[in-house]
Amino acid sequence: MVWEERWHPLREEWVTIAAHRQNRPWQGETVRAETKFVPEYAGDCYLCPGNTRISGRRNEDYAGVYVFDNDHPCVGLDAPTDLAAPTGIYRNRPATGIARVVCYSPQHNSSLAQLSPGEIRSLLGVWREQYLDLAARPEINHVLLFENRGEVVGVSNPHPHCQIYATNFVFKTIADEARVSLAHWRETGRVLFQDIIAAERQDEIRILAENEHAIAFVPYFARYAYDVCVAPKRTHRSVADLSGDELSDLAAALKIVLVKFDNLWQAPFPYVMTLHQAPTDGGDYRGFHFYIAFHPPLRKPNLLKYMGGPETGGGSFISDTSPEEKAAELRAASNIHYTQSN
Repeated sequence: MVWEERWHPLREEWVTIAAHRQNRPWQGETVRAETKFVPEYAGDCYLCPGNTRISGRRNEDYAGVYVFDNDHPCVGLDAPTDLAAPTGIYRNRPATGIARVVCYSPQHNSSLAQLSPGEIRSLLGVWREQYLDLAARPEINHVLLFENRGEVVGVSNPHPHCQIYATNFVFKTIADEARVSLAHWRETGRVLFQDIIAAERQDEIRILAENEHAIAFVPYFARYAYDVCVAPKRTHRSVADLSGDELSDLAAALKIVLVKFDNLWQAPFPYVMTLHQAPTDGGDYRGFHFYIAFHPPLRKPNLLKYMGGPETGGGSFISDTSPEEKAAELRAASNIHYTQSN
């Protein structure tokens, strides 16, 4: 048995690695893996081309990437300002912002993993356009792009899509990363994420994909079993700052990771994907390095990583797996999607 603590430099917290717990007896709940038929077009899907959404608005008959304002946004530009004053030390304010939906493809049965590198490159271009549009608005301080994939992370509609929350506040994880990255820059003159990339390239064993301009790896400090970072090698604050070649190489690395995920268990792999981009509030973000993070919730087929006392109550992760072992599993997975290899 090995008990080890690894420092997560971006979050400034310790991650406990207790990989021997992966095979402990389990009598709790499991996730059923059911193979469901998913049609190319679904008449009752709110995201398919030409369909009417719950708001009564009709989708365009789109052929590529399609973006629209969320019909049930968590924030709004017309958020009410006449809020009741809270008691004592409590504070409140209007939840101002813009929420959008980005459909990757008109095909209901597709996924980000099944898009071609060229299609992923086009999607990155749309993400860039959305970031620039929303970041230019004075009321927006942060643009968060994310995808929740799979029913186990709460997705009710399988149509391939992600969401954008452009808000009047900075999400805490990004705020913390910006703070520690700036502190590292001031103390060392180096970019923190560049130091992470350098360490991963030196170790090599956790790297999943690498090309001229991009790299993907299971980080040394992984919290979830299959945590993965996909990043440009040069430091940029957002996807909007990447060159055309960098976007193409990032798309290629992203494609490899996504395919390896699905190929690992020959099934659609659930995850939470987030784009870590600098806030847009005009702050000092020297040293901030844009990257894409994947947090898959399964540590085994059909078995979730549950948030228990240490994680939810204590605020520190205990990992039941070894980042090196999980990286080896993903490295061994094919780069050709299992649905195309038969």
